[in-house]
Amino acid sequence: MPLVILDRDGVINEDSDAYIRNLEQWIPIPGSLEAIAKLSQAGCTIAIATNQSGLARGYFSIAEMEKIHSKLNTLVEELGGQIDGIFYCPHLPDAKCNCRKPATGLLEAIEQDLKMSATGAHFVGDSLKDLQAAQRHGCLPVLVKTGKGLKTLECLANSNSDIQNPLDIPVYRDLAKASEAILTALKS
Repeated sequence: MPLVILDRDGVINEDSDAYIRNLEQWIPIPGSLEAIAKLSQAGCTIAIATNQSGLARGYFSIAEMEKIHSKLNTLVEELGGQIDGIFYCPHLPDAKCNCRKPATGLLEAIEQDLKMSATGAHFVGDSLKDLQAAQRHGCLPVLVKTGKGLKTLECLANSNSDIQNPLDIPVYRDLAKASEAILTALKS
């Protein structure tokens, strides 16, 4: 089963510069849950890799984050899909940990926990950090325009990044469109 890695905030659900602090603020982007279900139904292993520094900042608790993840899992399951693992970094940006994207620790944790390689896996994100982590670990970066995607696209266009071959990174309107392209690529 091919592995597909997804960022959470800005890809699956609406993002907020003030952080998604509770279940009431967690709002799925239209079509994203259906896209996850379709990828799962097609035989893909689905992993989520998300930076959640709001934990270290004290904006929300692990229990509150787990409520969000439980709701996400339930909604995807109701659509006939499955999320195989949600992996998160709870640290502040200056913590110098190995798990905060653009570092690759979350991808290594996915490999260890799911017992499969992330090399060559599609990694759908909306931020430069997502794309950097994907490239550093040998994943196939995919950019969506939701969340921080338009700002990231501007950075890529202006070469304000250390992304290799930025023009080769596929860009899609949202996760629904990205998942269609991923499924088409996996069939060929």
